[in-house]
Amino acid sequence: MSQSENSGRSERPGHPERSGHSERSGHSERSGHSERSGHSEQDVHQHVTELEGKSATAARIFDLRRIIGGLFVLYGIIVTITGITDSQAAIDKAQGVNINLWTGIGMLALGVFFLVWLKLRPAEAPKGPEPE
Repeated sequence: MSQSENSGRSERPGHPERSGHSERSGHSERSGHSERSGHSEQDVHQHVTELEGKSATAARIFDLRRIIGGLFVLYGIIVTITGITDSQAAIDKAQGVNINLWTGIGMLALGVFFLVWLKLRPAEAPKGPEPE
């Protein structure tokens, strides 16, 4: 078949060109039962409810306060231990201030603040559009 003969056909076999007309029958999707999917409104509503529950769980898990607080606590513990074990030479470099110890304590306090804030005011799931 030459290039000019093929120009009027679809490039993918088994997929006719769309003529702008739907192949559906006159069945309305508002009747509570979609012809194509085979699901009732109740099934769809149940599925949406399950997805909203998963979304709420994901919102709580990935709350930035949890991530930031956890990282500050973790690094605060590491820096505090470093500050406790610093030699006198390292303290003398910082003009006599045990900077690792004080920074570690500050990081721990900030991390605990974020985690307490998360516990006292948990994240709420995003609200979807109201059903009509």
